[in-house]
Amino acid sequence: MSPRTFVEKIFDADCGSIVFKKPDIVLTHDNTASIKKTFEKMGGDKVADPDQLLIVLDHNAPPTNAKLATQYQEVRNIVKYQGIDKFYDAGKGICHQIMSYHAMPGMVIVGSDSHSCTAGAFNAMAAGIDRTEAAGLWKRGETWFRVPETMKVTLKGKLNQGVFAKDISLWIIGMIGSDGADYMSIEYHGDGVKTLSIAQRMTLANLASEMGAKNAVFPSDEVLTEFYGKKVEGVWADEGANYAKEIELDLSKIFPLVAAPHHVDNVKAVSEVQGTKLHQGVIGTCTNGRFEDIKIATEILEGKQVADGFQLLVIPASQKIYLQAIEEGLITKLIASGATVLSSSCGPCLGTGQGIPADGFTVISTANRNFKGRMGNKEAEIYLASPATVAYSALKGEIADPRGKEYNDKFPYQKESSSTVEIPASDNRKLGNVWNYTDADNINTDQMFAGNLTYNVLSSDAESIMPHLFVGFDENFSKNVASGDILIAGENFGCGSSREHPAVGLAHAGVKAVIVKSSNRIFYRSCINQGLALIVNPEIVDTYKSGDNVEINFNQGFVKIGDREIKFAPLPEKLMGIIEKKGLVNWMKSI
Repeated sequence: MSPRTFVEKIFDADCGSIVFKKPDIVLTHDNTASIKKTFEKMGGDKVADPDQLLIVLDHNAPPTNAKLATQYQEVRNIVKYQGIDKFYDAGKGICHQIMSYHAMPGMVIVGSDSHSCTAGAFNAMAAGIDRTEAAGLWKRGETWFRVPETMKVTLKGKLNQGVFAKDISLWIIGMIGSDGADYMSIEYHGDGVKTLSIAQRMTLANLASEMGAKNAVFPSDEVLTEFYGKKVEGVWADEGANYAKEIELDLSKIFPLVAAPHHVDNVKAVSEVQGTKLHQGVIGTCTNGRFEDIKIATEILEGKQVADGFQLLVIPASQKIYLQAIEEGLITKLIASGATVLSSSCGPCLGTGQGIPADGFTVISTANRNFKGRMGNKEAEIYLASPATVAYSALKGEIADPRGKEYNDKFPYQKESSSTVEIPASDNRKLGNVWNYTDADNINTDQMFAGNLTYNVLSSDAESIMPHLFVGFDENFSKNVASGDILIAGENFGCGSSREHPAVGLAHAGVKAVIVKSSNRIFYRSCINQGLALIVNPEIVDTYKSGDNVEINFNQGFVKIGDREIKFAPLPEKLMGIIEKKGLVNWMKSI
C-alpha cells in the first residue's frame, strides 16, 4: 500500500474517494431545536445513537429574549426525551472548548458549526457540517465524507516574545488566502509543533476554517500526552505521503499581525496599522478564550487602566476556565483594570449576545471573522488579533504592538485591496435567467443571510428565509429570483459559517444551479443536502459574458454558453442520489 496522509488513514480510502462513516461525536448547539424539526421531517423519532451526540447551549447564552429562552427550553426537552448524557446548558461554555473534554486521538468528529475543526488539536479528524446533515446523523448515525487532498505545514523554530498562535494562523491565511486550502486537510509537522501548547494548537486548528480547509490536525505527541496525563495512541501520516501543497514556516521570523477589515486574509503587520483609533476590544470566543489567553491578557493589564472611553470585553471559553481565572485572581485584576467579564458564551462574535458595537466603532477582537456586519453592525469595523495585541491596544485606545514598543515590520504577502461586495439597488445583475456575480469573490454567509437572524428572528423555514436572502450584498436578489434561475459567481463562494440558510433559500426559490470558480466546502455540502446543484468550474465562469444564454445538461455533464459547450465533472453516484431526491430529507425518508 502506498504511504497515506492522516485523512486517508482515518477513512481508509484514497484521496478523492467518497466514503460513509459513523462519527464518534456529533456536536450541535443552539441550532439543536431547528435540527429536531428537520429530523422529524426525515421521519425520525428516537435518535440512532444518543451516546454519539454532544449538545451545548452557547451562541446566545444566556438567552436575551423570550423566543430564545423558549428555544433553549425546547433543547432541554429534546435532551431529556432522547436520553442524551453529553449536554451542557447555558453558561457551561463554548461548544468547541467543551469538545476538548471529550475529543480523543483518532476520533472522527463532526459538528453543526464551521469551527468544529478546532478538535484537530487532539489528533482527531474534526470537521463542520450543516443542520440538515446533523439531522441525518441523528436518524442514521453515519454520513458521507469526501477524502480531501492534504496540505503539509512544517513549523520550525520557536515564537519570539509577544508573538502567539493567532499570529501564526494569520500569517498562513495572509500567505495563501482565505480560499488557499479549500476542501483540504491541513497537517502540522516539524519541531516547531512541540513548542506549541494545546491551547495554541486549538487556535491554529480553529482557524483552518478561515483558510477554507475541511480540517486541521496535530500529531499525538508528548504535548498531548501531558494534556491527557497518560500516553494515548493516535493516527499520523506515513513518511512519503503525497501532499497537494507544502508550506514551511520559521516561527522565529513571525511578528505580531492583524486581519484588517473586512476580510480575514487582509493581513497586516501590527506595525503597519499601529495608532489606529479603537473603541472596543474582545478577548474570548472559540479561537482565543482559553485560560492561557486570559492569563496573557491579565499580565499585560494588571495594575493599569484601559483607555478612557474604551470598552474591553473578556469572555472565558468555559465555566471551568472562568472558575480557574477566579481562583487565581485573574478576574479581579481584569475588572480592576476596567474590563467587563461576560458569561462563558460566544458573546458578540456573530452579532448576537452582549457586546454589539455601536455605529462608527472600530473593534479589535480575538475572534475568527471580521466580515462587514459580522458582529451585528455593518457600521462597525473589526480587526482580528492575538489576546496580547488586544490587551496592549486596550491600554492605549489604539492598535499597539504587544512587544511594548514600535517596530517597522511589513507583512510580506500583501493582498490586493478588495472591498466587501455591495451591489447598489440600481445595478440589476439578472439578465435573462442568469444572475451575474462573476466579478465577486469571497461572498460570505453573513452577506447571504445575516448571523443575527439565525437564532433571534428565524428558524430554517424556507419561506421566512426568502426576504433576507442575499440582502447583505444584493437587495434585488430576494425580490426577483425565480424558479429556473442560474447563479454564476467567482472564487470562494459561500465562505464563512456552517449556516445552511442560503442553500435552503436558493433551493426553495427553484434555482437550477450555482456555478462558481471555487466554493467553501460546507456551503458545497449544504447545496447537496438541499438538492441544489453546485458546479465548480472556473472555465465556465470565465467564459460567461453578461447577456449570454446559458443551458445546463446534467445528464451529459456540460454547460452550453452561446455556441460553446464546456464539460464539468458530475457528482459521484451516491451524491447524485441525494440531488435526485431533492435533498437529504427526502433521501433519508426513502432509505
